[in-house]
Amino acid sequence: MFIHLAIWFLFAYLIQWFANDLNQFRFLEFPVGFYMAAQGSLYAFVIQLFVFVKQQDAIDREFGVAEE
Repeated sequence: MFIHLAIWFLFAYLIQWFANDLNQFRFLEFPVGFYMAAQGSLYAFVIQLFVFVKQQDAIDREFGVAEE
């Protein structure tokens, strides 16, 4: 859970704080700071959600409380 919280904090706060510094790099012709604020963080959150659900399902199956 702490790893998920650290990833969330990274994408929710740290990347946004350093957006001006990241704008010197480009990704798909957009400044990286702008891209991460507009799209990249959202993609990271959705991917993290699916990973978390998969991990939680494995824990539920291990303890016999999984929903079928």
